[in-house]
Amino acid sequence: MSKHFAKAFWEGALKDGKGKYTLSSSGYEGSVHFASRFEDDKSASSPEELIGAAHASCFSMAFSHALDQAGYAPEKVDTSAEVTLSKTADGFAISEILLKTKGRVKNIDEKKFQEIAREAKEGCPVSRALTGSSIRLEAELV
Repeated sequence: MSKHFAKAFWEGALKDGKGKYTLSSSGYEGSVHFASRFEDDKSASSPEELIGAAHASCFSMAFSHALDQAGYAPEKVDTSAEVTLSKTADGFAISEILLKTKGRVKNIDEKKFQEIAREAKEGCPVSRALTGSSIRLEAELV
């Protein structure tokens, strides 16, 4: 079993407060605040952006592994995640995550590429953790 750690600190009320997070393994620190999460201010991170980074990373690794296990040599997998935070009747929720990936893989046809991409999306541990959200995938073989 592998364990991973991060921590977060928040100071003040939600709208006027500010926060900071730290990734324990690398020591990377970032800031968060209300406007970066609920408005269009992109001067700091948000929990949803961090989830997007985790999901894009996890999917890229899972897809690369699945390609390799199927006998294809992935040269490059480049994935972005678009995480949508929506207001619902019950409050805010991550309503959708769109993974967009481009892969450079020799000797694979489009159909097999798409099949392996879908399987990787379903098997990615972060995808499985986020089952309460709609997760879509756009995969492009380059």
